[in-house]
Amino acid sequence: MPGLLAARAQMGTSLAFHIIFSALGVGVPLLLCIAEGLALKTKNPVWMQLTRRWTRASAILFAIGAVSGTILSFELGLLWPTYTKFAGAVVGLPFMLEGFAFFVEAIFLGLYLYGWDRLSPRAHWLCSFPIWISGLASAWFIVSANSWMNTPVGFVIKNGKVTGIDPLQAMLNPSTPYETVHMMLACYVASGFGVAAVYAFGILRGKNDEYHRKGLMVAMAMGMIAIPLQIVSGDFNARFLYDVQPAKFAAMEGVYHTEKGAPITIGGLADSNTGKVYYALEIPYGLSLLATYTPGSTVKGLTDIAPRNDWPNVELVHFSFDGMVGSGFFALFVAFVFWLLYWRKKRNISTNRLLLFGILLTGPLSFLAIEFGWMVTEIGRQPWVIYGYLRTKDAVTTAPWLDYSFFVFSLIYLLLAVALIWLLLLVARSPLPQVGIPGEVQQQQETVEV
Repeated sequence: MPGLLAARAQMGTSLAFHIIFSALGVGVPLLLCIAEGLALKTKNPVWMQLTRRWTRASAILFAIGAVSGTILSFELGLLWPTYTKFAGAVVGLPFMLEGFAFFVEAIFLGLYLYGWDRLSPRAHWLCSFPIWISGLASAWFIVSANSWMNTPVGFVIKNGKVTGIDPLQAMLNPSTPYETVHMMLACYVASGFGVAAVYAFGILRGKNDEYHRKGLMVAMAMGMIAIPLQIVSGDFNARFLYDVQPAKFAAMEGVYHTEKGAPITIGGLADSNTGKVYYALEIPYGLSLLATYTPGSTVKGLTDIAPRNDWPNVELVHFSFDGMVGSGFFALFVAFVFWLLYWRKKRNISTNRLLLFGILLTGPLSFLAIEFGWMVTEIGRQPWVIYGYLRTKDAVTTAPWLDYSFFVFSLIYLLLAVALIWLLLLVARSPLPQVGIPGEVQQQQETVEV
């Protein structure tokens, strides 16, 4: 395997694995914070059972996510030394701040895990806020660094050297608000529908109890709130790419030739050899309208944007974009039907097996949408690792044996995945924690002390 391909494959595998934990590390802590807050408010022990179960799962995800994130930090320096040298001086700030956010999350997660019987119920619940807030901050900082790779600012190239560095300008580059919001919402979408899929599966297997129904409801609430916002943010993101990264935009939509009043192509197979997209559903003037709000506007094609060797992999980018959008709209449809039936029919939704199967599908599809979205972001920027400044082939290491390291790390991730599934299954199959009404134990202890 050539060195560049091996390095990209290894980095892509690492990111594809780690991004799952990043998404869950943002979304699940908010879910357990909400569940514990409901437990304190309603005095219903079922909410506390959900909180306890999700806490154990969060600890496992955090531990394995820390391992995969550590591997990624080493891979950046070992596989891409030129990139690290170029980018480290400019976007070192968000990486540093992400490290601080990670430590804050770890500290309060420790307090949360070991403070169940040592802190008051309200103090324990308050410890959950720094966990989900710092997880959200970590996502923002790390995605802002990736945003800089797409719209690099905050530096000047003088005599072949990087000078005039402005770390804040680099971190707050033009892509930052679009990418960070889109990714943070994706974390809540995937976590909400992922957790909902678990409880839908349990109900389909006959576990139609209050525990599973409440878990399904709160997770679907998160998904329903996040998914329309995610689709809106994606629309703003695509319109931004139309102006600043036209080659990526054209690859996403499969636009090879400049066209006035361009149609939007839904689905289909792109073919760069013929410059066409086959078997697609076309909506006349749709792309021009979405890109500029004007149905007759001109959309540039790849042939007028860049030479052939500067194109990204159009076939893969277009397919990934369609997969991301299709998965998102399917999740929106399922969530809409779920809550429509719940509020309009006032019936037990957990008896609708067809709807439960739909929820079950939204779980893996939501995480698949995240993977597709990152493929669009990263592959759509090619052949640049830092857009317009540093090509990917010039950033890779010249060290040998990269194909062997790729297979070794792939084996490590396979073992981590097996360990994760095994541990989560142990948590799922363990008896539900026996909890009383929140605050009752502390009240009894205070009575004894008096």
